[in-house]
Amino acid sequence: MMQTLNLVDGVWIPAQTGETFDVLDPATDEVVARVPNGGRADAVAAIEAAARAQPRWRSTTADHRAAILWRLAASMRTQTDRLARLMTREQGKPLAEARGEIAYAASFFEWAAEEGKRLHGEVIPAPTSDKRIMVLRQPVGVTAAITPWNFPAAMITRKLGPALAAGCTMVVKPAEQTPLSALALAELAVDAGVPPGVLNVVTGDPEAIGAAFLEHPAVRVLSFTGSTEVGQHLVARSAQTLTRLSLELGGHAPFIVFDDADLDAAVAGAIASKFRNAGQTCISPNRFLVHHAVHDEFCARMLEACAMLRSGPGCEEGVTTGPLIDDAAVAKVKAHVDDAVARGAVLRCGGEAVRPAAGLTPRFFAPTLLEGVDGSMRLSHEETFGPVVGVREFSDEAEAVAIANDTPYGLAAYFYTRDHARVWRVAEALEYGIVGVNDGAPSTARAPFGGMKHSGMGREGGRWVMDEYTEIKYVSWGLG
Repeated sequence: MMQTLNLVDGVWIPAQTGETFDVLDPATDEVVARVPNGGRADAVAAIEAAARAQPRWRSTTADHRAAILWRLAASMRTQTDRLARLMTREQGKPLAEARGEIAYAASFFEWAAEEGKRLHGEVIPAPTSDKRIMVLRQPVGVTAAITPWNFPAAMITRKLGPALAAGCTMVVKPAEQTPLSALALAELAVDAGVPPGVLNVVTGDPEAIGAAFLEHPAVRVLSFTGSTEVGQHLVARSAQTLTRLSLELGGHAPFIVFDDADLDAAVAGAIASKFRNAGQTCISPNRFLVHHAVHDEFCARMLEACAMLRSGPGCEEGVTTGPLIDDAAVAKVKAHVDDAVARGAVLRCGGEAVRPAAGLTPRFFAPTLLEGVDGSMRLSHEETFGPVVGVREFSDEAEAVAIANDTPYGLAAYFYTRDHARVWRVAEALEYGIVGVNDGAPSTARAPFGGMKHSGMGREGGRWVMDEYTEIKYVSWGLG
């Protein structure tokens, strides 16, 4: 059983036009479900429901909101298997990864539940004895979220948890490829006691719904995770209404292996960070920079590790790499590999999309290793978003840092070394919002997640995320 209707003001309803669209399993092209093809009118109805619910929700206590979020997180953990199987069917990732995402997603509700209790104000010493100065933190009001397909549960909870904990209401527009996870979370939210209108979910036309989010005066914050190009469009459109934006955009992560690195740890970190979700993650390493002294050994070990990966449908036992999300994704990854080979890179394994078994789509891109990558190649400048490791040699620390920073993106970076002084130097020199040092999996609800430069603005996670959903109010009190 799965929910296939929109949630607006506590009621499950179809799109106002009655239209639907198909949700496809990327591994088989099977129709998993049909969901509402909502548009502007549906988004406006959801926004207005959120606006009506806002005054009452903000007046509840932080403890009350926390209790609801804890119940919601507990429901997610209890129903992990059901939610994971649903995610695998609509998104394609292996079940083990989907289960891990459900746990990760639940952790954002748990963290936000407690962080909402710590939205402290301040009393500041006044310049004169007849005044008192207070600073209050209050919810911004109605918020909206546009979430991507690659992490269809965690990218919602990372936004929704803090918004609800702060006393805001929210309208969520999930990606067209993966709406079922969002609707399933909304079902659990209703069961956990989230009041009507506090959470609304609208599926459908991204242009029409996004325009409504930016144009409706009730929406105070729009949180978006997706491409830099769409983020730039949202920034331009938001200028008319001065809607606050929280943007987590594209990445182009370097993965640096210094000559003193623990190669076992570096290879394990590379495999975990690169091939998770078939390379379709915003913080996935896109450029592998390896010191010439350990280049050959690193590549040999990576070749062995790639051979151990198994492509196939996510519900099959032992599968490590699922399909890419659609044909356009396959074409982009293939174009990056072909461009690299044409410009002189050496293909050590993979390089093609495969069909692991009859009845499956040819969207399973084989784990790919390229050597001899240089700065002229597309994968050195563009986000590949696929299971491709392109290795480039470097000679010294300064060169590695310069290559790593030679990009307009600044979301995540990784490096491996056993030199403690180098850890400080390189961590401070890298122009990235997230740096993994001997760590290929830095994401956690407890820490700030976000990028520099063209990778976005704002932070999600930790105490910093609460700033995205609160206003600072200064009260000057004359004692008379």
